[in-house]
Parts: sequence; structure tokens; C-alpha cells
Amino acid sequence: MTGQQRREQLLTVGRALFAEKGFDATSVEEIAARAQVSKPVVYEHFGGKEGLYAVIVDREVDTLLGALSVALSLGGHPKVTVEAAAFALLDYIEEHTDGFRILVRDSPVAQATGTFSSLIGDVASQAEHILAGQFSRQGLDVEYAPMYAQMLVGMIALTGQWWLETRSPNKSEVAAHLVNLAWNGLRGIEAEPQLTRTWSSREDADG
Repeated sequence: MTGQQRREQLLTVGRALFAEKGFDATSVEEIAARAQVSKPVVYEHFGGKEGLYAVIVDREVDTLLGALSVALSLGGHPKVTVEAAAFALLDYIEEHTDGFRILVRDSPVAQATGTFSSLIGDVASQAEHILAGQFSRQGLDVEYAPMYAQMLVGMIALTGQWWLETRSPNKSEVAAHLVNLAWNGLRGIEAEPQLTRTWSSREDADG
């Protein structure tokens, strides 16, 4: 193998192991053994497990963010944009299952910081501009567009994490139901939403 071919082989092997076992449970010894090379070869190319993992994560983030960015930039009716974003994520999960599993295994979307949550934040920032335009056309306060963007993208992302393991119903059905909830919710959005009752904090309730 050339140096570049060996590097790509190690990336492929590492990607599969990190997806299967997670970062902490994967060792350089395992990576080298599965690639049928000596440990020094791994260190030579990546400086260790951390370097290999970083390259793999960067590639996956670039691939997923690129797909979602394209979906959000298509233009046209906002409902079609939501459909495109949902399909972009589900397509990525279907075609890059190991990559998505790596992203969500060590950086779950619920964490305040981490690779996947940071990526979702980037996507939400792009969706924010689309929602702001829609809010403005409907006479709604554009100040809330960033919050709604987080809600929308977060809903799609969490559904993707669920579908990663279930794979049922099929991708088209999942996308259709995602859009059904997101779009029908956005279409009937209220300018000044109110809670149905007054809720107090747990502390107040206990007191």
C-alpha cells in the first residue's frame, strides 16, 4: 500500500471500531490488529488513537453538515425545505451509519457541548434565517426565530437518533411524519402563545 492507501485503511478500520465500541473502549492495539499492521504504523500516521478519531469525526461532521446545508439552501416553499432537511439527515444515517453512530455515541444531542450538539447548533443557525423570513411574512416576531430553529432542528436530530436503531417505519414515512408535525405546527403558529394553566416550580409546589 502507498502511504495514502494505508492512511485510508486505518481510517476505515478505526471508524468501524469506534462505531462498534466507542472511543474509550477502542485501543490502538485493536486498530493495528484489525488493519494487520504494527502499532507504530498507527502512531506514524495519526500520532495515536486521538488523532485518528479526530480525523474521522471531522470527516463525518463535514459530510453531514454539507448535506444539511445543501438541503437548507434549496429555497422554495418552507415546507419543502423541512422535507429536504429531514431527508438529508435520514439519508446520511442510512448511508453513513457508522459515522452517525460515532457522532451520537460520544456526543449525544442532549449535551450542552460536544461534536453532535455543536453541529446541530450550526445547522440551526442556518435554519434560523429561513424561519425569520417566514415569521416576517406571517407578521410574527422574528426575535423568536432562533429558538424555533433550535426546536425544529433538534426534533429532526432526535428522531434521527431514534431511527438509527429502529429503522422502522421506512425513511419516507418517518420524513413524512416529521414534516407533518413540524409544518402543521409552524403553519398554525400563534403570535403570542399562552400556557393552558399557570405552572409553578417544583420548589413552589412543594412549599
